Amino acid sequence: MSSSLAGFLQAALLVAALAACYKPLGDYIARIFGGYGGSATGTGDSTSGKHLRVEKAFYRLMGIDPEADQRWGTYARSVLAFSAVCVLFLYLMERVQHWLPYSNGMPNVSPFLAWNTAASFVTNTNWQNYSGESTMGYVVQMAGLAVQNFVSAGVGIVVVIALIRGFTRNKTDRLGNFWVDLTRVVVRLLLPMAVIGAIILMASGVIDNFNLTHAITTLTGGRQTMVGGPVASQEVIKELGNNGGGFFNANSAHPFENPNPFSNWFEIFLILVIPFALPRTFGKMVGDNRQGYILAGVMALLWLASIGGITFFEWQHAGTALQAAHGAMEGKEVRFGIPGSSLFASSTTMTSTGAVNSFHDSYTAFGGGITLFDMMLGEVVPGGVGAGLYGMLMLAVLTVFIGGLMVGRTPEYIGKKIRPTEMKLAALYILATPGAALIGAAISLGFKAPRASILNPGPHGLTEIVYAFTSMANNNGSAFAGLATNTTWYNLAGGVVMLVARFAPMIFVLALGGSLARQQPVPASAGTLQTHTPLFAGMLIGVIIILVGLTYFPALALGPFAEGLH
Repeated sequence: MSSSLAGFLQAALLVAALAACYKPLGDYIARIFGGYGGSATGTGDSTSGKHLRVEKAFYRLMGIDPEADQRWGTYARSVLAFSAVCVLFLYLMERVQHWLPYSNGMPNVSPFLAWNTAASFVTNTNWQNYSGESTMGYVVQMAGLAVQNFVSAGVGIVVVIALIRGFTRNKTDRLGNFWVDLTRVVVRLLLPMAVIGAIILMASGVIDNFNLTHAITTLTGGRQTMVGGPVASQEVIKELGNNGGGFFNANSAHPFENPNPFSNWFEIFLILVIPFALPRTFGKMVGDNRQGYILAGVMALLWLASIGGITFFEWQHAGTALQAAHGAMEGKEVRFGIPGSSLFASSTTMTSTGAVNSFHDSYTAFGGGITLFDMMLGEVVPGGVGAGLYGMLMLAVLTVFIGGLMVGRTPEYIGKKIRPTEMKLAALYILATPGAALIGAAISLGFKAPRASILNPGPHGLTEIVYAFTSMANNNGSAFAGLATNTTWYNLAGGVVMLVARFAPMIFVLALGGSLARQQPVPASAGTLQTHTPLFAGMLIGVIIILVGLTYFPALALGPFAEGLH
């Protein structure tokens, strides 16, 4: 079978699997949060339905009232307080790991690296300035990093649910209960899916054990130190929750994490299944499934365009050796080839996952440039779990506003007016992430010490720094790897960028949800822009590419464009 045919079949099977899961999974997520819409008063839908016994135990342990409904400000403070405690807890675990069971002889993590790692995993970024198998013990991996993989993904999902409630509720300032929402999404969605996915991964060859470090004899007679570990149980939530932090330094290129083409395909499926199902949840909760279809269609179209672009440039790269290899195979695993690597690269950079099965730094200038541009789009196609959909909804609000200006009418979206207050919040959201990324990159380029970490001077070195901060600001975590980032500067600055770029947008999203929830619904009229049509889809794609992606155009022109046209 030719590589091109194999690549087409992989993508086609993936599309079919995601389409099959779209309706049942999206509907199930809507049911988790208590129904398909808000009540007339805007209260009750987030906490309606029976609480499971295990959920009640968590509520008693946390000392919360599961029937309480929170204002958007209280909801936001709950998000921030919970995340702050998680940062502190994970930091302390890393600093004392040498005395924990199953430390595997690992020393305590240094203060700056521990700070960066704690901020990274709590923000769902999983940027790793360390090699997993030589830095983290098994208890820190399981009780620290893997736990954050669950709850950070859960935080992203519940924030978008709160925003959706802003559309479904009226004449109220309540958006639900953060603690109930988070408990439900972990217990009812992420844990069951992770158990099933881990069994499938183990059946496909991913290891899961508590074997400590041991030496083996290689085929050439040499000695090599190897570690085992509870890999499959962490690998599944790494992909399912769009986290991306690898148990091993090679991430999903390591055969213990990703041994064969089937495991590679299944891990890509895990990355995409929840983000692509959430538009259905949105359509169901607002009472109009067409709204979900149009968002999912926009996501799928741009995702497929990214896959095609990366695959094309990796196959067609000029050069005698590359042509003899039928493409740019440097930095790619032969068991996946260009199709499986390109499919993974596009999916991981168009979500906030950051897992890699190939070396993005070795991609062609334009192929690597597309992975960078994927993140610059704000990771909304389909984006991270929850974060992708609330990013897309913020862009939809902006698109509706632009459409309203064209016809001289106050814009409306899902029955709510988009007034100056809503537009200010949407604008702040759109500026927050690129602001954090570009400011961090600019400061790093302006000082000698951060510049010394660049291993490849010239346009490629610029791309490496821009890629790093774009990845951190978009909660992605993938890297070009030609940049030495385990330094005091990059550990400190990276941690700040990740925290600001994760939680500032969340605050704007929740504030928008609260503003929408206080409104009285506006009935549709002849002048209302129809947001379930191909026309709106085209406008939304234009806004995504022009207003979001091209924010970074000067950096792209000086980096991958200059290198690719050289």
